[in-house]
Amino acid sequence: MTPEPSRIGIFGGTFDPIHVGHLVAAVNVRYALRLDRLLLVVANQPWQKEGQRSISAADDRFAMVAAAVGESPGLEASRIEIDRGGPSFTSETVEEIAGLFPGAALFCVVGADVADVLHTWERSDVIARLATLVVVNRPGSVRTAPLVGWRVEEVEVPALEVSSTDVRARAVDGRPLDYLVPEGAVRFIRSRNLYAGGG
Repeated sequence: MTPEPSRIGIFGGTFDPIHVGHLVAAVNVRYALRLDRLLLVVANQPWQKEGQRSISAADDRFAMVAAAVGESPGLEASRIEIDRGGPSFTSETVEEIAGLFPGAALFCVVGADVADVLHTWERSDVIARLATLVVVNRPGSVRTAPLVGWRVEEVEVPALEVSSTDVRARAVDGRPLDYLVPEGAVRFIRSRNLYAGGG
């Protein structure tokens, strides 16, 4: 029998769509922190983005992440927030994963920009208690405020100027997505004509 994993990363996002920047961050964090598994958790209803723009269906976004991850060792697409339903709160996800894997060391992965606004998150104290915060930094980036009350690891990743906003615009215009989006996700986007309506 395979022993339960002891070091689990939780990397949440809307992933609309997932792109190479997400995967570069994921593989570098997994390597740097020797994680057994890194879960790319697809948000069901990303409450911080509600009302800003239309968001692709959660099942489509999960399928893109699953296709993008493919056979990458240690990376997994997770639909834990989709299956739970309702707005997606990282605190609830961390609690649920802690319950599923008692005794595991949990690592919550965020970008440097998010680290500065953690105080706006629902029940951020729960995340701080149950998980180590992993702040993904680009070379030369500086956080504006210290993170008091958190266990923190910092991982530097290559600076890739790729954004989901730009990728959606390229898909709408029919421009190439190759090398910006993993091949499996490109095939899924094209097969479903996902962003043709400007979403």
